[in-house]
Amino acid sequence: MKLKELQVKTAKPQDKNYKLSDGSGLFLIITSTGGKWWRFRYRFGGKEKMLSFGTYPDISLSEARVKRQEARNMVANGIDVNRH
Repeated sequence: MKLKELQVKTAKPQDKNYKLSDGSGLFLIITSTGGKWWRFRYRFGGKEKMLSFGTYPDISLSEARVKRQEARNMVANGIDVNRH
């Protein structure tokens, strides 16, 4: 189930870091100190890798989705997004 902007905006810190998933490898990590980091998890060359897109609200949900799609396209074309 895809995230909604309100879910992202109102996510509160907890005792431990936790994730809110948007699907297709995109998720938001909410840190125990209140930080909100966009991450993209993907596989390249048989290995799991992760890419950071920045923090919310600097990067909105819609911007993170665009970045995810760009990264997925690069991976599909044989380009490791961590090397670019």
